[in-house]
Amino acid sequence: MAYFPERIAAERGADTALVDERGSTTWSEFNQRINQLVHALRAIGATAGDVIAICAGNCRENYEIMMAANHAGLLYVPVNWHFSAEELAYVMADAGAKVLFAEGQFMESAAEAAADTPTLAACVAIRGDGAPEAFQDFEALLAGQPNSEPGDQSSGGPMFYTSGTTGRPKGVKSSTFAPGGPLEMLAMIGAGLSGMLGIPADGRTLICGPVYHSAQWAFSFLPLLSGSQVVMRHRFDPLETLTLIDAHKVTNVHLVPTQFHRLLRLENTERSTFSGASLEAVWHGAAPCPPEVKRRMIEWWGPVISEYYGSTEGAIVTAASAEEWLARPGTVGKPSPMAEVTIRDDDGNLCEANQAGQVYVKSLTGSDFEYHNEPNKTADAHLEPGTYTFGDIGYLDEDGYLFLSDRKIDMIISGGVNIYPAEIEAVLATHPAIEDAAVFGIPNEEFGEEVKAAVKLAPGHEPSEDLSQQIIAHCQAHLARYKAPKSIDYETEFPRHETGKLYKRLLRDRYWQDSERKI
Repeated sequence: MAYFPERIAAERGADTALVDERGSTTWSEFNQRINQLVHALRAIGATAGDVIAICAGNCRENYEIMMAANHAGLLYVPVNWHFSAEELAYVMADAGAKVLFAEGQFMESAAEAAADTPTLAACVAIRGDGAPEAFQDFEALLAGQPNSEPGDQSSGGPMFYTSGTTGRPKGVKSSTFAPGGPLEMLAMIGAGLSGMLGIPADGRTLICGPVYHSAQWAFSFLPLLSGSQVVMRHRFDPLETLTLIDAHKVTNVHLVPTQFHRLLRLENTERSTFSGASLEAVWHGAAPCPPEVKRRMIEWWGPVISEYYGSTEGAIVTAASAEEWLARPGTVGKPSPMAEVTIRDDDGNLCEANQAGQVYVKSLTGSDFEYHNEPNKTADAHLEPGTYTFGDIGYLDEDGYLFLSDRKIDMIISGGVNIYPAEIEAVLATHPAIEDAAVFGIPNEEFGEEVKAAVKLAPGHEPSEDLSQQIIAHCQAHLARYKAPKSIDYETEFPRHETGKLYKRLLRDRYWQDSERKI
């Protein structure tokens, strides 16, 4: 049997598979380097079912590591590169990571975290000149291994960590990527997604968002499994994105509303040179998109823009073409062929058409998920085995189109990234000047939402701009910087029930009362 990507290499080995800022890799080279990595991981002692962590940006080496893990039966954790050393150490310890791959630009926090992770058997530096002695060099690791096809390969997959509603991030383990399965599953998954989303199997994918995000991974790595070239950039630049699409004849790309905003802000002279003729599928999701922004993008790029609803836990649940959205503004689409969506009231009863309730999802392929080491949180998310919720409120219209109206949980979505207040509130509680704290999202024109903290000060402390900056710096020292509040409100009392429950909406709503949307 010809393994992937050996099969692609045999058909078009001289064609380009991966492109980043520093160069490109052909399919033949890609296949050989994956083989070397599988041999290297086995030499380290990583066996099927083990976990590796990858703290790297959008670079070719990242895709090589992920693909090798997919062929060695390993679970891999694509780590959020914004994480502090403290957060990274927690994730690696919770996952039981055996190997850490860290790119040079993140070496400082990676090295600090690695020193606090007893499960690690090896650390590898990618483009890491001057890396600590404990880190092996990535290229040297490959050079010491044969490039022949390894025997006894089995499928692996990702375990993404999402920030938790009640504190620390939690790992999402999908039954679709349970380690040890047949490699044929990889090709089936890639082909299934590409077919469902209109992504050509031999197309060219652009990724300009962080691959540690499950959506960016799904819309780039899975097309790669079908033979699509992947062009990647570590950072999003709107003008460069237009240039890359035309220069590489990109057929498909995943974007978030913040990126739409930035594209639309380009000068007319910058936009006028863009053709976009190669685009066949432009997907957006991960955050609500203002209707006017979406209309302007459709007017500019045409009907190739489609929207989906999904999550790390449940992949892609619904989809809406440009035509469907224009006919039903605000919809996130009809359920995909692989999902069933139901709306239920607080007692679990099915809601009628146009009646809002909690959105529940059931995979029709039989796949499910669990939170790693969190059986109670797994149970809380499930109505029954195989039927689960992401915590959203919405309704189905009479034609079966889903509309989202609110979020039952307090999650903030800023620039397409999920931020959970409880994690930030736990850090605020450790500041000596704070007696009580609440974190919530407020409107931000570019990012959709931004993080706001309201605090009640302990006796002996007075509000000041200097104290606000100290509080923000305290959060930045313990969390990824994007999670830190952008501003601080000082409250004399919090609206709490006699049981102690905080009515956070009373704090939040003052900022949203003039907004056109609830989420």
